[in-house]
Amino acid sequence: MSNRPIRLTDALHDYLLDVSLRESDVQKRLRAETSGIRGARMQISPEQGQFMGLLIELIGARRTIEVGTYTGYSALSVALALPENGKVVACDISEEWTSVGRRYWKEAGVEHKIDLRLAPATETLDGLLKDGQTGQFDFMFIDADKDSYDAYYERGLKLLRVGGLIAIDNVLWGGSVIDKADRTKDTRAIRALNKKIRNDERVSVSMLAMGDGLTLARKR
Repeated sequence: MSNRPIRLTDALHDYLLDVSLRESDVQKRLRAETSGIRGARMQISPEQGQFMGLLIELIGARRTIEVGTYTGYSALSVALALPENGKVVACDISEEWTSVGRRYWKEAGVEHKIDLRLAPATETLDGLLKDGQTGQFDFMFIDADKDSYDAYYERGLKLLRVGGLIAIDNVLWGGSVIDKADRTKDTRAIRALNKKIRNDERVSVSMLAMGDGLTLARKR
């Protein structure tokens, strides 16, 4: 056992993927295409996609929300793990980037599970609440503009059922969260939300050193 995460060298990361990753050919090709697109660093890692799929299975999720879809790898990973009647409400504002994902969703046979909403995410989430969807979702993934993370989190808590799970990406923000000289808007927003969730009695919480940091908050 170890009392802190192991340092993940390139060689050890390759080993991790080699012995544990179960990635479909469609997922691999979507990742490969995304690697050549502007903003490719926003793509989640394949092991995180697989982990999210496992979470979907563990909690028996059927209805999920994603805030920040980019080229669609995370939505694809979740959709593949959902039952045939499952649904991902995917929130994004870019037709250009999400159009990449649409092709792969269709090829993977999960296009019918993904309801893409091209609009500011707060508008989409408020619309779901207005439509009586409070407490109707099982899982939410937040990976979009950091300054709005708290707004997405609060709306997510309303939309999730008791026992539902919110996964929040980039909570370590490349290490900037501990850089006292970094007073940028995004960094301050992430710091504030991390502190808030740590003390939020509405949820059970665990922050994982996966990728750029992933917080899991389970609604009580």
